[in-house]
Amino acid sequence: MNTKQTSKPVASTASKVLKDGRYSPASKTCAGSALSQTKKGK
Repeated sequence: MNTKQTSKPVASTASKVLKDGRYSPASKTCAGSALSQTKKGK
């Protein structure tokens, strides 16, 4: 099981990348991957 998690600053940046249309599909894939490793909130 992977126990590594994305930090809050990285998750925040990844979220901005996904919302911004100027980034490439590859960048958005990477950002989505980072967000999928964040700690799940309630």
